[in-house]
Amino acid sequence: MPGTELMFAILGSVALLLWGVRMVRTGMTRAFGSLLRQVLARVRSKPLAFAAGLGVTGLLQSSTATALLLASFAGRGLIALPLALVMMLGANVGTTLAAQIFSLPVIGLWTLLVGFGVLAFMATDSDRARATARIAIGFGLMLLSLYHLRLGAEPLRGSPAFASTLKGLGGDPVFGFVLATGATWLMHSSLTMVLLVMALAGAQAIPPALALALVLGANVGGAIAPLTGLAATPPAGRRVAIGNLLMRAAVALPLLFLVEPCARLLGAIESDPARLVVNFHTAFNLFGAAVLLPLVDLFAKLTRWLVPDRPEAAERGVARHLDPHVLDTPAEALACAMRETLAMGDRVADMLRQALVVFEKSDPKLMKDVEKADDAVDALHEAIKLYLVKASKAEMSEEESRRYVEILTFTTNLEHVGDIVDKNLMELAAKKIRNRLAFSPEGLDDIRRIHGRVMDNMRLAFNVFATRDVALARRLLAEKAAMRSAELAAADNHFARLRQGRPESIETSSIHLDVIRDLKRINAHLTSVAYPILEAAGELRESRLRERAAEADDTSAASAKLLPP
Repeated sequence: MPGTELMFAILGSVALLLWGVRMVRTGMTRAFGSLLRQVLARVRSKPLAFAAGLGVTGLLQSSTATALLLASFAGRGLIALPLALVMMLGANVGTTLAAQIFSLPVIGLWTLLVGFGVLAFMATDSDRARATARIAIGFGLMLLSLYHLRLGAEPLRGSPAFASTLKGLGGDPVFGFVLATGATWLMHSSLTMVLLVMALAGAQAIPPALALALVLGANVGGAIAPLTGLAATPPAGRRVAIGNLLMRAAVALPLLFLVEPCARLLGAIESDPARLVVNFHTAFNLFGAAVLLPLVDLFAKLTRWLVPDRPEAAERGVARHLDPHVLDTPAEALACAMRETLAMGDRVADMLRQALVVFEKSDPKLMKDVEKADDAVDALHEAIKLYLVKASKAEMSEEESRRYVEILTFTTNLEHVGDIVDKNLMELAAKKIRNRLAFSPEGLDDIRRIHGRVMDNMRLAFNVFATRDVALARRLLAEKAAMRSAELAAADNHFARLRQGRPESIETSSIHLDVIRDLKRINAHLTSVAYPILEAAGELRESRLRERAAEADDTSAASAKLLPP
């Protein structure tokens, strides 16, 4: 086989192996992710924590995925750091289970697994059944990739160039360790790296001592991989991954200088080079767990010292519920987005509540605070939108797709409400403050009544969004017509005061009417959350017809009232 063709064959096999590992992980997450997270979150003792970490990672086939889950729990205060580190020790052992299985003569099963997986996937619409089919296909692809890796590695034994390279690496296990660490970090999968080393060793393309150095590098590189996705998380979340890295490195670095005797010892137990690699991988993690379990509290203190808590930032625009570790599970990702949207809604509600105070007290400082709050709302809107886009890359059911659109639409409407408060209401308030104007007591009461109705409708809109209750949605939509009547009544009262020649009403006429108009626009954005729910219930068309008729009647009435007598 020519050199270029051989290189592409090996690279293609590694890519197929990576994809198979990913399919197993995503399939397991989609089928049983919620259950696995519940298991991890409920553990409260160290023995159970070790067993839970081992079992969950044995199923997920990724200590990186387990580290990200635990980092998410630790960041929200759901699990103590020592328990999380014990779980990671169990997770490190759990990663060795798949390597042990794949070192056995089971490669021929790939056809059955892929065939079964494809047929099962095409035969059902059930999300869990399809996720299980993905697991079978993923395992089959992993076996197929290992078969081609071994075939591709066979010619390397007779390659003079490869032999020369190995001669240099064999005398410098540190370089091999660093190389494997970097490659594993790039692949984000220690299992893939270990299986690659196993395939090369099984084909006798690399010497045993170098293979063990590469395995050590794969274990340390696998501990570095989660840090990439945790850069922006709170310190409590990052401590899990950093503590795991410190523990793995504390065991791997001394062993790096003992790979020759370890290779001889394990070779005496089982001579097959492929089995030697996976046995060392398992022995390393078991030995690490035995040595480090009594020292977990010490490593937890060291990690807290290295990664101290940062002062609570006044960053009101920081999203707190958008967990990036559940993006492969659309139902959970959408739930996170919904929670963040409701949190964003609370901030918009605060803005609108404070806006009335600005008009009542002509408070320029509070006006500036409201304007700054809109920057936080805009940042949250952007974060939720990008999170939903990432979540949409996973396969969604029809119901999940509908919920995705609802969340995105409501988030956008809330951002529009924030803009109206900032760009419109606060500009009107600034004009009132600048010109030292004051509403008449009756005019201010009208604004208070309409503002109070909008605040009530905002609370109702949040409940409709959270529950998707048809009766609540119907009630919210009815409030749109009630708001229209309230706006017309307020306009009538204002024009009556103008006819009476009230100076406050004359001076503030344009501001007064614009405030009421903007409050009505805010109410329209809020009530729009009811439309998709009523549409799904088959009530939207009739409601819209009634709404248009009401709008036509109100427009005619308003026009008649504005005509001179």
